[in-house]
Amino acid sequence: MKKVIVIKMGGVASDNLTKSFFLQVDQWKKQGKKVVIVHGGGHYISEMMHRLDVPVKIQEGLRVTTEETLKITKMVLIGQVQPMITTRFQQEGFSVVGLNASCGHIIIGSFLDRQKLGAVGEVKQVDTELLEHLLKTNHIPIIAPLGLTEAGEWLNINADHVACKIAEELKAEKLYLLTDVPGVKKEDQWLTELSTNDISKLKREEVIKGGMLPKLESAALAIKAGVKKVYITNQIQYTGTTITSKEVCV
Repeated sequence: MKKVIVIKMGGVASDNLTKSFFLQVDQWKKQGKKVVIVHGGGHYISEMMHRLDVPVKIQEGLRVTTEETLKITKMVLIGQVQPMITTRFQQEGFSVVGLNASCGHIIIGSFLDRQKLGAVGEVKQVDTELLEHLLKTNHIPIIAPLGLTEAGEWLNINADHVACKIAEELKAEKLYLLTDVPGVKKEDQWLTELSTNDISKLKREEVIKGGMLPKLESAALAIKAGVKKVYITNQIQYTGTTITSKEVCV
């Protein structure tokens, strides 16, 4: 689908919802662009887990998801974070539809490593027909990063992975991975550009770790799958670190 921009909102999602954010989205819409939002919720999930005295365990940037953690994740994403985001968009005059895995199996996934990570999944299939219908009717889909297996088991899927897969399937021209930092940092310097080949190198050097790992790995896969441009940034008005297929010296 032409002229699609996918935005993954991460960190503290409410921090992304500034006046300038909505002005940029409005400008894109006036240019005929189609916008898709994928929201994370890690901050809010961890906050709720601490309140309920449930231990938080992260491995390689992914949340180990027990049965109890999955219940909390679903409650927070569908019951707290998504309504907060959809309400803000509606207040700014946008037509939006909040979506999760139970909406017509929009995201079908499989377990990544059930023994090691619990109910953490990876995306196998996206219902692009539903998304394209919503985009053609001038709606902004706002999607929670949850999936269902073909057997109907719920999965907690990294929001960066979901956003990248949706960008791939919709053949997006741009993908913004919003985070709480202005890009990728190396030796106290923010990188303006990073090639897919450099990502493996920086991973080996442990320059990239934690939550940035799945972000960059997903970005590399999206570029290889045909997404034209991927940006890792904290504001959609700035490109931050641009992920590219061409070689860059870092």
